[in-house]
Amino acid sequence: MGPRLRARRAHQPPDRDRLPVRAATAGPGAVGRGDQGVTSSTEVAVAERAVPGPHGAVRVRVYTPPGDPAALLVWLHGGGFAGGDLDIPEAHVVAGELAARTPAVVVSVGYRLARDGVRYPVPVDDAAAAWRWAAAGGVPAAGPRAIGGASAGAAIALTVALRQRGTAAAPDRLLLAYPFAHFPVPALDAAMANVMRALPPELRFDHERIAHMVRTYVGRVSNLPAEALPGAANLTGLPPAAVVLSELDDLRPSGELLVEQLRESGVEASVQLEKGMPHGHLNSGPPRPGAGASLDFFAAALRPSGLDGVLGRAG
Repeated sequence: MGPRLRARRAHQPPDRDRLPVRAATAGPGAVGRGDQGVTSSTEVAVAERAVPGPHGAVRVRVYTPPGDPAALLVWLHGGGFAGGDLDIPEAHVVAGELAARTPAVVVSVGYRLARDGVRYPVPVDDAAAAWRWAAAGGVPAAGPRAIGGASAGAAIALTVALRQRGTAAAPDRLLLAYPFAHFPVPALDAAMANVMRALPPELRFDHERIAHMVRTYVGRVSNLPAEALPGAANLTGLPPAAVVLSELDDLRPSGELLVEQLRESGVEASVQLEKGMPHGHLNSGPPRPGAGASLDFFAAALRPSGLDGVLGRAG
């Protein structure tokens, strides 16, 4: 479990691992409400599951709030396609917070990473298997069904949505945090490029670093399948999207272009720009300012009333 979600083992059926958790006060690994680093106080039950997939079992972690959840979200962490896991803040804390704030059942997916011989489309296949399992009733949830993710996870979520487009398993919503959807990534404008020079190297994504991510994921940087980085795909027929962008992010132009492409394709897209935030601002402990606002934006978009309250907001 994450370092700031206290878990205690409860009585459970022998075939199910269920860990009731309560979000704790701010500290390392916590993502806070607003900018104060105070997490939700709602108890969220967490269960580990193994979902059948074409490449073997896919590990998922299911976050269930008390009462009647208003939605279902399948969530995919980032990490450049080759990093991250179910325990990083961008997976564990984000899933727990969205489960509590919405409230929603959140399925966080431990897809296979692009390393040790694994490449596209294996991570997408894993995510698609988890989505189909959840959407088919693998977890009890009413209301809108959404798929989402952060950075590389947002690209994978988009690809799954494209695969399911026009089917009974198509998602109702997309939640995309600082999505990476294009290669090459469009350039920053001159003013923002000048601002970005003040950031430390570890927060920057130059062309070589981005190319390395793509090569690791697909095995090459030319003639990429449109599905791999879905900014190159036909986006018509996708569900409404809520998009969070980090202001100080070399990948931000990809997210901005994606929003334009969605809208030009007739897809409703709402944007929230987090000022002063670097790429990956949901994956920090202690939490970065703005993380809570991003979570509240996503939670509002997930609710049945989200289409009226959030989606459709201009970026």
